[in-house]
Amino acid sequence: MVTTPPALLIAGHGTRDEAGAEAFRDFVRQLQLRLSDVPVAGGFIELSPPPLGDAVAGMVARGVRRFAAVPLMLVSAGHAKGDIPAALAREKERHPGISYTYGRPLGPHPSLLAVLERRLDEALGGTARTPEDRADVTVLLVGRGSTDPDANAEVHKAARLLWEGRGYAGVETAFVSLAAPDVPSGLDRCAKLGARRIVVLPYFLFTGILPDRVKQQTEGWAAAHPDVEVRSAEVIGPEPELLDLVVERYEEAVRGDLRMNCDSCVYRIALPGFEDKVGLPQQPHFHPDDDGHHHGHHHHGGHAHAH
Repeated sequence: MVTTPPALLIAGHGTRDEAGAEAFRDFVRQLQLRLSDVPVAGGFIELSPPPLGDAVAGMVARGVRRFAAVPLMLVSAGHAKGDIPAALAREKERHPGISYTYGRPLGPHPSLLAVLERRLDEALGGTARTPEDRADVTVLLVGRGSTDPDANAEVHKAARLLWEGRGYAGVETAFVSLAAPDVPSGLDRCAKLGARRIVVLPYFLFTGILPDRVKQQTEGWAAAHPDVEVRSAEVIGPEPELLDLVVERYEEAVRGDLRMNCDSCVYRIALPGFEDKVGLPQQPHFHPDDDGHHHGHHHHGGHAHAH
């Protein structure tokens, strides 16, 4: 009977921002301290070292044969749906005898919504703790943006859940890349709805190029609209709630208790404008530091549905 718990493998996207990459690596180290009896490693599918393949190889060298992989991502876009499961399938070919279960992305989760609320309160200087104080505050939640409509819809869901019961005037949604509305357009919408006090809230786990871009675009819009008070909140960051949630996702994967929603997935359902994606084969990224690297950047084609 196997009693040793599976190793926890954290899969990140990667960033060209070294501070953001180091935040991920430090978070993996914190997880190892938290789970002292479970081997923990993490890697990226592109842009940053270490590549996911190196993380797997390092644990295999330590004798690990069973993995529970958790994507350190807020939404189920092409990376979580196709690239990471495909990369894991590739590692099974490289290391015969290993097995893995695959967890689900992180958000939207009540604990992360609590952190987002805290970031908003910090941006407002601690002056908007009650519904009465928040009645004139409009929030613009800014996601990464994706070519996957299901992923973009998850950001809208997070915005609605953040709005419910907290007393803000409203929570609107924008994206920093690949999807509309962009940040200036989102701020325009807030202003047209009558907002005179706006907090731009990045829906990102760690610092990086895209969160910096959100802040820059926010500052540019604010300078052109001096009649509107605009503030920028910080990213979620390596909070205790995030550690707890990753452990929860790990335990779900170990138990096989996976509840990913596939009802609106473009790789299964023919959504208008995305019919050509149904049933496409999975294509993993090839990390530039990976020994098997021979392509620049694969199209987000596949959906392994490993769950």
